[in-house]
Amino acid sequence: MMQAYKLNATIDESGQLIIQEPLNIAPGNVEVIILQPTATTTNTPKQPKKREYKVQALKDLLENAPPTPPDFDPEQAKWEYLKEKHNL
Repeated sequence: MMQAYKLNATIDESGQLIIQEPLNIAPGNVEVIILQPTATTTNTPKQPKKREYKVQALKDLLENAPPTPPDFDPEQAKWEYLKEKHNL
């Protein structure tokens, strides 16, 4: 079993890992997992992918449909549909 510790560190120009916090752990081998933040553009929203439609009616329907709410649960929607369909 392994114990997890979270701390901040730096990678210097030569590629060495530098930990500037004292560690209160027993001496011995450890496994290191490095998570590095990636540069993201938070100000620009993702552009939806352009789709090709072979049926004009579907194109009009899908392109003019309102966006799906972020809290939409497809399983709940299926359940609501089935309850209504089967009078449950």
